[in-house]
Amino acid sequence: MIIVLRPNISKEEEDCVLKEIELRGYKPHVMRGVSRVVIGAVGDEQSHQSLVTLASWKQVESVTRIQKRYKLVSREAQEKNTVITINDQVKIGDKKVHLMAGPCSVENEKQLMHIAENVKKNGATILRGGAFKPRTSPYDFQGLGENGLKLLAKAREATGLAIVTECLSEDHVEMVAEYADIIQIGTRNAQNFQLLIAASHTGKPILLKRGASMRIEEWLLAGEYILSNGNPNLLFCERGIRTFETYTRNTLDLTSIPILKQETHCPIVIDPSQGCGSAKLVESLCIGAVSMGADALLIEVHPDPAHALSDGPQQVTLEDFAKLTKDLKPFLDAVGRE
Repeated sequence: MIIVLRPNISKEEEDCVLKEIELRGYKPHVMRGVSRVVIGAVGDEQSHQSLVTLASWKQVESVTRIQKRYKLVSREAQEKNTVITINDQVKIGDKKVHLMAGPCSVENEKQLMHIAENVKKNGATILRGGAFKPRTSPYDFQGLGENGLKLLAKAREATGLAIVTECLSEDHVEMVAEYADIIQIGTRNAQNFQLLIAASHTGKPILLKRGASMRIEEWLLAGEYILSNGNPNLLFCERGIRTFETYTRNTLDLTSIPILKQETHCPIVIDPSQGCGSAKLVESLCIGAVSMGADALLIEVHPDPAHALSDGPQQVTLEDFAKLTKDLKPFLDAVGRE
């Protein structure tokens, strides 16, 4: 860590800081400038008390970390990309870009089966669908609960598609894990650390969405909770962040793709539907995402978006999904993906 002392402090005040650094298990290296004294403190923050609290001392101007606070998700921990295998068939993080497609909400059996059959026919390998729906208003459709999970399992049996669905509560973790192949942690729960820990203990792959106002470091640290609790199967999902822009529902941060590729070995999923809130923009965002290196796309699809029980404006039709998958091919070819 780097500790910068305030100018014109006494030798006694400086010695006090140096002594505290040594007491906490670090080796200080003093660098004297014209008007500042800078101390480089060498030591492992994982095994020693952090020096960040020294910033509260009157003789300390600033304390800056050098080590990254996330360890297991970082490229430093693992240089090679992690490939997550779902049901011994789907491998996320290798050459193939996977399509996770389906309705925002599971509404009924007929709707779900119709969508599942169509998205599989057009290249999807994973069926997405919400059984428990977190809604801003308590009066909006909240999902079918366990009955929705049972319908997802029935669709998997009929089509062979793996299932990704959201878990909202620690109380529901075991129930969701019983039916799901991938457990989604949504934006509202991205820093619900007890839920992250509980979900990680199921051993199921975890799709961790970015919080609406979450910095990338915070997102990576949330992912650290999954890996540090013994579950290596983590997917980061960018789903748009909250900015001052109102033209779109959220601002899809595609710059997160090259940043995450640099910072972590975990696969990266892009959700263009939540990312913009407009079905008209989904295809363009998918093209951008695969061109920049995304490993999977999470796309909301509905046969009749105008009558969807949740988030109709951002769900593409079955016909538009079929067109989208064909239009992606030249861009996948250009970056050497399938």
